Amino acid sequence: MYFTGLRPAEALGLRKQDCHLPQTGWGRLILAKSKPQANKKWTDSGAAHDDRGLKHRAEEEGRPVPIPPELVVILREHLDEFGVHEDGRLFRTSRGGVISIGTYCEAWKAARHLALTPEQVTSSLAARPYDLRHAAVSLWLNAGVAAPEVTERAGHGVDVLLKVYAKCIDGGAEISNRRIEDALAA
Repeated sequence: MYFTGLRPAEALGLRKQDCHLPQTGWGRLILAKSKPQANKKWTDSGAAHDDRGLKHRAEEEGRPVPIPPELVVILREHLDEFGVHEDGRLFRTSRGGVISIGTYCEAWKAARHLALTPEQVTSSLAARPYDLRHAAVSLWLNAGVAAPEVTERAGHGVDVLLKVYAKCIDGGAEISNRRIEDALAA
């Protein structure tokens, strides 16, 4: 989710046929499905997860997401080790089910303890798996990726980007001052 800015439900719906994983270089995901979790009485199928289209998209409209070489390698290794479910899904329970919110939140909690300092663990830093999406979008903005490109990759509008993520850009004043100085000197 950090490399791609995927929503958790989009990651749960990721299928092998959605992945373009070249031997070298950047790859691409063409997101087509989402598996949001809800109470069983609120889904069409009576299961906790229904297949849905992507948020803010027509039912069959996909979203291309370029993925860096590091993630291409990770996904290739994941496919080699775990294979896929019969429907093509990359991520599933040991019995083939859809991973529940509770399960991946518990795994994330354990991962935070392994990856972060004790001070960071007690902070709100990356407290939820969804925070990986926020971190990805913030990284792209801090890297200077143009807002329309960020919104295309993340699957939301520029208005959401500016409302939710603009405050996440770190060190922006210093960079802006340099750019303004350069423009004034030209």
